[in-house]
Amino acid sequence: MQPTAASPHPSRPASTSQGVLLGFLAFAAYALSDAFVKRLEGSLPAYEAVFFGALLGLTALPFIKRRDDRWREVLVARRQGLWLVRAAAGAVGNTAAVIAFTALPMAEAFALIFLLPVFVTLLSVLVLREHVGWRRWAAVVAGFAGVLVVLRPGFRVLGAGHLAAIVCGLAGAVSMIALRQAGPHEKRVTLYGAGVVGPMLLAGLLMLPDFRWPDPGQAGLLLGYGLLAALAAVLLMLATQKAPANRVAPTQYSQMVWAVLLGYALFHDRLDWPMALGIAIILGAGLFTFVREEKVTGWWRRTRIV
Repeated sequence: MQPTAASPHPSRPASTSQGVLLGFLAFAAYALSDAFVKRLEGSLPAYEAVFFGALLGLTALPFIKRRDDRWREVLVARRQGLWLVRAAAGAVGNTAAVIAFTALPMAEAFALIFLLPVFVTLLSVLVLREHVGWRRWAAVVAGFAGVLVVLRPGFRVLGAGHLAAIVCGLAGAVSMIALRQAGPHEKRVTLYGAGVVGPMLLAGLLMLPDFRWPDPGQAGLLLGYGLLAALAAVLLMLATQKAPANRVAPTQYSQMVWAVLLGYALFHDRLDWPMALGIAIILGAGLFTFVREEKVTGWWRRTRIV
């Protein structure tokens, strides 16, 4: 049916609502995927979990690939150097994320990973020479203040998990900056390809010297980890087709709700008040920065598959 003059786009609000709902479902699937890998409890090396997760992530390619796309475009980009940067950042970020979720409560790991938008602001200044106004600088300062509240150096024992979570956020920011430099016209299948092929190849090489097949229980957890991440990628693609990216992007922060719920239900995590306050500060700063980034760039992409 053609739109009438009184209602030129009658289906747009419904379509946007569907896109936002799909965004929430996508990030719920990502959070469940993270819970599966946390359930491994370090029984497999992180890079082995990343390899199988990325391998299973390839199952999303038939749904992401468009009819006019070629399979070689999974590996071949318009700017190949930036594809390699994103592939390497994906490998580092995914491995760091597995280490972080293994070592930390889910909510605490997510809070530190969600420094990603703050790191994007810093790299925008250092790499892209962008002008950053005082509001975004205030968000950067607030984000790092939130980290200090969460970590409480001198009062808590800090470990590899905290460092890994921060590295994951930084790797995601590097991937975003590379994506911005490549431009928004890279094909979707190419963007997704860097995020799965890079981790699969690097993690595969690292696991060769002492590889051992996962037992049935570990295999089941790896299946959940990889297939849920693939499902999330497809749902996120559908979400951004139906709704503007700036409507879908904030739904990523629903992962924190899932992290708290799953942490309590599955892993008996407990958050004290200082940690809850620090998490709130980081999320507020990150969400504000994400909105500002969307206004600057006009587009947004998910950069990790964990």
